[in-house]
This record gives sequence, C-alpha cells and structure tokens, in this order.
Amino acid sequence: MAEFTLRLRRYDPESGDAPYWEEHTVELEPHRSVLEGILQAKDRFDGSIGIRCSCKAAICGSCGVRINGMPDLACHAHLDKAERDAPDGVIQVEPMGNMPVIKDLIVDMEEVHWKKIRRVTPWLIAKQPVPEREYIVPRESMVDVTQSMACIQCGACVSDCLSMEVDPDFIGPAALAKAYRFVGDPRDAQHYERLKDLAEDPAGIYDCTHCFMCIEACPKDVAPMSQIMRLRRRATADYDIEDRNNGERHERAFVTLVRKYGLLNEAELLPRSYGGDTPLAKFKPSAQKELASSLPSIAKALLRRKITPATVLRPHKLAKRDLQAIGRIYDEVDSHSERLELNVYIAGYDEDQELTA
Repeated sequence: MAEFTLRLRRYDPESGDAPYWEEHTVELEPHRSVLEGILQAKDRFDGSIGIRCSCKAAICGSCGVRINGMPDLACHAHLDKAERDAPDGVIQVEPMGNMPVIKDLIVDMEEVHWKKIRRVTPWLIAKQPVPEREYIVPRESMVDVTQSMACIQCGACVSDCLSMEVDPDFIGPAALAKAYRFVGDPRDAQHYERLKDLAEDPAGIYDCTHCFMCIEACPKDVAPMSQIMRLRRRATADYDIEDRNNGERHERAFVTLVRKYGLLNEAELLPRSYGGDTPLAKFKPSAQKELASSLPSIAKALLRRKITPATVLRPHKLAKRDLQAIGRIYDEVDSHSERLELNVYIAGYDEDQELTA
C-alpha cells in the first residue's frame, strides 16, 4: 500500500457556494486507478463526492475528468503515474471543460455533447434496394472506419477543444468523428448530402482550427481532427463541394500559394480565399468586402511589423532549387491515380517495427 493525496474540485449548485478544492489522502497499491482513489475517498471520508462511473475498464467513457489539467478516464489513469505528473505531488482532479458542471466531477453532456452527436445523423441511411441477406462490403472500407468506430463517447476531446471554447456552436470533434464513420461507410446512401450539410454549416467542418488538442485528449486514438480533415478531403476532392464558408477556396489557395512560392504568402491568402484562386482575385467584390472588414487586423499587423508593405508587394520566394524540390513533392502526389487514406488501424506499428502501411 502507498499513500496518495487527491485534490478534488468540489461544487454543489444547491449550496449556492462557489467551487472549491478539497484534499483527501487514500491508501492503495500504486497501480490502482485514480477512480479507485476517488471512490475510496467517497467511501471513507465524504459520501457526497460526485463522480460518474460504470465499467471501470475504459470502455463506457463515463468517468471522464481532468487529471492534472489533462482530460482522461479516471479508471484508465494510474495513481503512481498521476502523482509523478503532478507538479507538487498532489493529484488534481476536476470536471471536464466546455460543459456545465452538475455537481463536483459530473458534467452535463446533453447540450454540448449528445445534442451535437444527434446533429450529424449518427445512423446509417441504407441504400435502396436493401439486399435480401446482407451487404457485401470490402474489408478495406470497414477497416477505414474502424478508427472512428472506436469512440466511446467519453467527451474528452470536447473538453479540450479550443474551437468549442471560442465558438460554442461548433459541432465539435466527437460529432464530426462520428460523421466520418458514416461518410466512410460504402453502405450509406447520403455521403454527398452529409458532406454538403457539414461544409455549408458555419459551425461545421471548416470551423476546426487544427489545434490538435482532441488528438492529444482522446484515450482511444480516434484522432478526431484527422477525421475532420478526411471529411474535408471527401467534400472537396471527391464531391467538388464549394461551400459558402469559403473553406474549399481557402484550402485551394493554401495549396496553390505554397506550390508557387514555397511559403505561405498571407497577403494573397485572404483575397484568393474569397475571390478565387488567381492573382486578380483581390479585385473581386467578394474579396474587397472581406479585405475591408479585415483592415483593423491588417493595421495591427503593420504596426507590429508582422507584415510590411515591401513583403506585401514583393513576397518572399524560396530559392529555385528549393522550389523545384517542393514541385517534385506536388508532382509525386498528383501522379497517384487514387488518394491513399491511412489511419492508425491501417498503418499499425509496434515498439520494435517501423511504421508500415
């Protein structure tokens, strides 16, 4: 047995008091979970401690919390490791973020999580006519969606999503990962309709800011941001969906500018994203309108010398040899007849082998 100190964030809405921290010392084997420590504190010291749990096997996703500031499953985190990761040796446990707290470590997942899961139509819409026996699906297709199927709906990615923190309307990483589970399934009949809907929604696939927090947070390696990027590729490359949010034009502008300059010419990025992928795009009314609305930000950038008139008029370009090397990368990608999609289940690896596909 060893002693571990837990610092729990407590909150009782019925008391009218503000949230506060409370410490308890528990005695357990070091390999035991943080959840077992919380349950021992609840049993021995304070039966009013609120924690949601069920399977204790990292399957149900019920016990999602923040441990030492990072989202995790309380039943999946070991006490000895959590103690080592704690700055002062005290294991700090608090409720997940981006969701209202019901009591102590229990959050309300309905409005922020489950409502958005329902938003993406989380069920298969069968093609017609339905086969008499079963659908015959290529093995590769099912392996492709296995990563998104591994989600246990714990809400860890939602907890640390910076986009949801800034824009609560953002559909979110968990729901969009669930959306790819059906967009990637050849049995579904509405791939285009799903992608069109999520591309046109201002809080849809183009509202993700690529912060990678959901990838770090996920305890099951679902990599929600990767699934969002795959939804974008399906929407643009497979269905040529030009959305009202300029997401498709924005991505095309990125690709074109890096190919031309070897670097991202930000002075050209905004007008091309809104006006089209040509040097004259800045003169189109749609681009002019967006440039005008961005003048305060442009002025700040000029004052702080993040950009200068010289760099705007004569953007920096890599040396010819480096540009040729980048061009060869583009040519190699363009030469492939089919796009290769890999996820952690297709490109598996172990400790003794290099990444293989």
